[in-house]
Amino acid sequence: MSTSMGRPVPEWKKKVVEEIKGYLKKYKYVLIADLYKVRAAQLQELRRALRGKALIKVLKNTLFSRAIDNLDGQKEGLQALKAYLRGQNIFIFTNENPFKMARTIDQFKVKVLPSPGDVATNDIVIPAGNTGLPPGPIISTFGSLGIPTKIESGSIWIVKDTVVAKKGDVISHELAYILSKLDLKVLELGITLKAAYVDGIVIPGEELKLDVEGTKKAISEAFLEALNLSLNIAYPTSENVPLLLQMAHIRALSVALAASYPTKDTISLLLAKAEAEANALARLLAEKGFS
Repeated sequence: MSTSMGRPVPEWKKKVVEEIKGYLKKYKYVLIADLYKVRAAQLQELRRALRGKALIKVLKNTLFSRAIDNLDGQKEGLQALKAYLRGQNIFIFTNENPFKMARTIDQFKVKVLPSPGDVATNDIVIPAGNTGLPPGPIISTFGSLGIPTKIESGSIWIVKDTVVAKKGDVISHELAYILSKLDLKVLELGITLKAAYVDGIVIPGEELKLDVEGTKKAISEAFLEALNLSLNIAYPTSENVPLLLQMAHIRALSVALAASYPTKDTISLLLAKAEAEANALARLLAEKGFS
């Protein structure tokens, strides 16, 4: 192994590349996560949470890329990970379900006050209400950000909820100042998954996040719709047979009653119906003067 300039590669780099190759062979899945502004305490918490389930390494992108090349195609699809080798990353090697891993990793996020130049991780909304701030030059800063205000009871009030930044916008000095004054911790920092290598394909990080509750609701709704359809067309399944039998019994009973057909299930109802009709006829005759 040598550098692009022909210089020999240091032994420590060769050793690290071999170690990475070993990880790639040993573990089924690889997740790449962004370390941008991740705090050391968050990373330590994640290591503890994944102990025994995953190997977490902070590696140089160039060495990881070389390890992929040196595998000589032993794991199909790994080359696609190179598209995500930008910035400072951590590499998570695991045999656990990568979607479960993604859910665990997503828990290690905190909200902090942004600084000028930070990028909004979500839409930022300044809520309506009393800011608790006294009137002064800061009113012009609110105005420059398009935030409507009024003065009431000696305080600055924000008239309505106002979107001051969209996800991906760069936060200005003025906005960072206002957010700090309002103590709005709107910047979400944590370990953000970029991608995962799963069974020969690379899945972007945003596609690793599963809406568990939404999925449960969708499955429940689909089950109810399928059950309703099967009942309407009388298609028997293990789930609907008891309901189909109940429906058939009710329909048969209704037909038997309409036809005055006596059975062990209808006889008491037919007699009650006949008695009611006889009583009604007797009352009608009595009203007409017949005894």
